[in-house]
Amino acid sequence: MTTAMDLSNALAGAVERAAGSLFAVHGRPRLPSTGVHWRAGLIVTASHTVEPDREVTLTAPDGRTLAAQVVGRDPGLDIAVLRAEVTGVPAADIHDGDLRIGHLVLALGAGPRASAGIVSALDLRGGRQREPDAMLAVDLTLYPGFSGGPLVDVLGHVVGITTSGASRHLQCAVRAAAVTRLTDHVVRAGRIPRAYLGVGTQPVVLPNDLRERLGLTQRTAVIVVNVTSDSPAAAAGLVMGDVIVSIAGHAIAEPGDLVAVLQPDRVGNTVTTSILRGGEPRQIQVTVGERPSRG
Repeated sequence: MTTAMDLSNALAGAVERAAGSLFAVHGRPRLPSTGVHWRAGLIVTASHTVEPDREVTLTAPDGRTLAAQVVGRDPGLDIAVLRAEVTGVPAADIHDGDLRIGHLVLALGAGPRASAGIVSALDLRGGRQREPDAMLAVDLTLYPGFSGGPLVDVLGHVVGITTSGASRHLQCAVRAAAVTRLTDHVVRAGRIPRAYLGVGTQPVVLPNDLRERLGLTQRTAVIVVNVTSDSPAAAAGLVMGDVIVSIAGHAIAEPGDLVAVLQPDRVGNTVTTSILRGGEPRQIQVTVGERPSRG
């Protein structure tokens, strides 16, 4: 009985320690999401819960309302970084330790509210997310409004940010190290650069005989349906009708895979792009650009 009570008290203490760094994020007309004060003046939340061109406000743990500005997004990881004048709310205790499958974790929502479960998978690369070691799966319930909130261990350390927007079938969390990389971009440059090729694509089925001849395991790829002038793709020689099979060794089976592969850290880097042109394989070197700002 003592052991059970000790565990119960440890979980309650973890919630109390992490809850002091949480905000309610009002970035959509429905239920607010949750945000975490990651470092001085920077709050992270789930990107899909903050609508573009919408005024964003935060509710602090003591009930104060603060104005916030979106200073960066990574749609592939479903993370948005907000900036606000924050006083009296401590930054979270961030820890990207040795998480293992089966470790007990808690998901928190503003309020606070809590849900308990375990880490069910590491290095999750399904759907749009393929960056190694960036996302994990958890076996717990993410209640409405939990997206963007912290995943914490039994000591109250924040080990990730939960999101219901990264997978249709799994409850996911972006690991703390990946979130920190995004906030580092904001600290250095005031924004999160968005990688850009300048192509429009559609999925295409690869014929079985072509797959066998080229030794391809993927059943689909993406076909280029338009190339923006003066874009990185145009400079590299990509043309309409080219079929993109892989970029930097990552298979491109659907247009969403382009988002996953083109992480912010790739801006300015040259990547090997494997294509089919007229049914014949080619490799093209593309220097990834930064997506132009609107307006």
